[in-house]
Amino acid sequence: RAEKHNPTRHLNEYTSLDFEMGFIDSFTDIMEMETGVLKYIMELLKTEYAPEVELLKADIPQIDKIPCIRFKDAKELCVKKLKNITDMKDFEPEEEAFLGKWAKQQYGSDFLFVTHYPSEKRPFYAMDDPEDPKLALSFDLLFRGLEITTGGQRIHDYQEQMDKLAARKMNAELFESFTMLHKYGMPPHGGLGIGLERLTMQLCGLDNVRKACLFPRDRTRLEP
Repeated sequence: RAEKHNPTRHLNEYTSLDFEMGFIDSFTDIMEMETGVLKYIMELLKTEYAPEVELLKADIPQIDKIPCIRFKDAKELCVKKLKNITDMKDFEPEEEAFLGKWAKQQYGSDFLFVTHYPSEKRPFYAMDDPEDPKLALSFDLLFRGLEITTGGQRIHDYQEQMDKLAARKMNAELFESFTMLHKYGMPPHGGLGIGLERLTMQLCGLDNVRKACLFPRDRTRLEP
């Protein structure tokens, strides 16, 4: 990814744990699947990899049900508690950190789903909410105050996808190999990507994502 800066939470080259699901009823199906996957991972770490967890002093969370909040409501919480909030369409790192603490205090959870982001801040293939097209049927998952996942429902209708490309003034011809799938039949579907290094960073309580990567790549380090 073409990051123009070197903060403690970004890598130019990172490992993404991705999956896509077909024949879903709602984007919440994706969230439920991720909850199940994370439960499995955490239980596996505590049992099969207990010596490594002890060696690294990793703090493995207990996952029951992950709480959920809409973007608009989460932003209102941030505005009330934090100063100098200027971007009303996305979160700054300090806002994510605050929401992580809020979820822990309110629900006893290390995780928090934030849903219904502004459509303009989501990719062209994200499905808009039929009840409010300004919002996307998408979500982020915060883990201890850091975004580790972005996901949601994708557009499966051909005309809907073409209309969204046109609305964003994007050249549809450049996406023919993608829109062809919609044209000839695509089921309701969705997916997500989990940043493996960020997940590891939070589990181990590290202060920089580069410490969770064997050979970190960024603007100032290309090899080894």
